[in-house]
Order: sequence, then C-alpha cells, then structure tokens
Amino acid sequence: MNTLFEQAKPVLETIKQHGHDAYFVGGAVRDYLMEREIHDVDITTSATPDEIEAIFPKTVPIGKEHGTINVVMEDGQYEVTTFRAEGDYDDHRRPNEVYFVRDLYEDVKRRDFTMNAIAMDSDYQLHDYFHGQRDIEQCVIKTVGPATERFEEDALRILRGLRFQAQLGFSIAPETYEAMTQLIDQLAYLSVERIVVELQKLIAGKHVAESYQYMLTLNAFHYMPFFEHFNMDALTVDRPVAFNDFIALLFVQQSPLAALSELKISNKDKQYINRLAEVINQLPEISKKSTLRRFVYDYGKDLILHALGLSDVMEKNNIVTPSPLIINTQSIGETSAQLPISKRQDLAVTGKDLLDHTERKGGPWVKDALYQLENAVINNQVHNSKDLLLEWMDKHVEIQ
Repeated sequence: MNTLFEQAKPVLETIKQHGHDAYFVGGAVRDYLMEREIHDVDITTSATPDEIEAIFPKTVPIGKEHGTINVVMEDGQYEVTTFRAEGDYDDHRRPNEVYFVRDLYEDVKRRDFTMNAIAMDSDYQLHDYFHGQRDIEQCVIKTVGPATERFEEDALRILRGLRFQAQLGFSIAPETYEAMTQLIDQLAYLSVERIVVELQKLIAGKHVAESYQYMLTLNAFHYMPFFEHFNMDALTVDRPVAFNDFIALLFVQQSPLAALSELKISNKDKQYINRLAEVINQLPEISKKSTLRRFVYDYGKDLILHALGLSDVMEKNNIVTPSPLIINTQSIGETSAQLPISKRQDLAVTGKDLLDHTERKGGPWVKDALYQLENAVINNQVHNSKDLLLEWMDKHVEIQ
C-alpha cells in the first residue's frame, strides 16, 4: 500500500457514502503498479462539481468548468475531477466540447495511453478496460484505441508518448509509432508552451538517448517553433540534460538562430541560458590566472562548475572544451575562495564616490573606472578600502 493513497482514501470513501463512484486514476496508479515513487494522486468521480462542493465543507473550484474541484482536507488538498467525455477536436489541441458523464468507462476511454487509463478503487482493485497493466508489464506504450484517432485529437500525445519513453524506457507499440510518423506534422498546431513542458521532461529523461533519436527520425523538431530554425540533427543528446542546458549547448554549437522569446520561457530561464552559453564559449579562452580570477568573479563558481559537468556532451557535439590543467574543479574552487570580493556591491567605492572625488560629471568613464577598480581588487593590486581605491584610481585610471 502507498501512504499517499491511504491519506486520500477518506476522500473516496466520503464520495462513495454519498452515493457516487470514485477512483484513483492516471499517473499515480501507473507508478504504483511500477513501484515508482508517487508524488500526488488524482481522483475521478461520477459526482458533478456541484455535488462535490456540497459533499465537502472546504473546496476550491480550480477548474470547475472542466470538472475539477480541489478538496481541502486536514492532511492536504486533492484534485477531484468528474467523469468526462469529449466532443470532436477541430484544431488538434483541444475538444470542442467537454461534458460530464456517470460512467467510468466513458471517462478512461478518452485518455491517451493504456498505462494512464487504469482506475483503482479504495480497496486497490483495478478497473483496467484497455489492458494497461499488461502493457506496463510488457513495457509497451500503446494508445487507448486507434492511435491515429488519439493523435488527431491532440498532437501533444505524440510528444507525451516519446516523453514517457524517455522517462520509463518502454518501447512504443508498432501501430502507435506508425501513427506518429503519419501525423508528426500536426505538432505544428501546438502552442510552444505545451511543447516546452514535454521537452523539459523528455530531455531530462533517463532513457533520452533513444527518445531523442526518435525525435530526429520523426523530424519532430521541424514542426516546432524555435527549433525549426536549427539543424537539430547536428546536436547529439545521449544522456539526460536539463532543458535550459540543452538550449545553451544548442546556442553554442550553432549560434542563436532564433530568439529565446519564441520559447515563452521565464526571464530567469532566458538569463540562465545566455550566461551558461557565455561561460561555455569563454572557457577555452582562459589561459592566465588573472583572466581566470575575473572569469570566476563574473560568472560565479557554481555556474562554471556546472558547465564543466557538461564537458562530455560538449565533446560529443564538437564544442571546444577548456584545458583541464587550467580549468578544473580544484582551480575554480580555490580561485573562488581567494577572491577578495564576489560582486560589485562588495567594492568599497560606488559611482557616486568617484563623482564626488573627481568633481567630474557622470559618463561612460564611471563604469570603466569601476571595472578597473574591480580588476585591481580581484588581482590583489590594491586593498578593498575606499581611500586606497581612490588613491589607486588617481594613479592608474585614465579618465576620458
């Protein structure tokens, strides 16, 4: 038995006491059968959202129009979704209509893969209409019903299938793969946000080497925003990497042929990708201790060490790696520990101090002078004190 299922059992039992059916469903059941770690559970029920709200004293209508209510219990919150059936799909992304039904079979038959269409009751009895448990035992990814129908309904299921392969190491059933090859061009209908969510999981999957090769064989990237601008066949991915690292390596290998804004990722992620790409590009150019100190100061020990951890991927993609005699874990750690300051805010003078000291107007010279002062402190040419820094500037900084 699993602790999360046991904690959630009172929700199922309460729903059943009010005359409705309720089951665990989806990824939690799949992972339970595979003896994988379970992080959360989903509950499906014949009760309508209004009925769920009437049963439980505290609920949150997080997706009531789609049948989902958050039930708040003392030990946590549980998403409870009414059995649903779907109308036709016209845009290969979402159904024209979602309506509530009372029959479990009608709900699970709309799901993507057999391994995700297994329901389980509070007594751990399975309701497996499409032989999902058998497919799990045989390590096969197979759609619920005809694969062409499932992929025509929502092309994202093609990527989800490849993502599950990357995570689980399962094979893809021949008829499911054949449908992927026939309908891969329908990825063009998907929003980049939905694509990125799946790619983040796929690229980081334990079995990504095989799945990534399938992506290339299917020419999947050709139908995706951003990636369509790159020669993805030139990039080798044969071990798990973080998605942002994957993009940074792509930028280094082929230069930024498309703007990161196309990926619709956060500004924090964009900044990380750009900085990591800069680090990877600059690593082979570091040849002196003084440039190493400035490099570590500018980018920080953690990011540089992370980049070094990608050396094997860089080598396989013909990206120049640094000399291990100069750049290695020990040299980066020692250099970081020896830095007198770690950021400009640690400098004992500010731009205002320079203006007051020189009685000059502001301009580009201030930024240049601060940069030179940083270098002087980093390379132990002057102690980081206000008076000494201003004195050093008078002697060594030429103000234009």
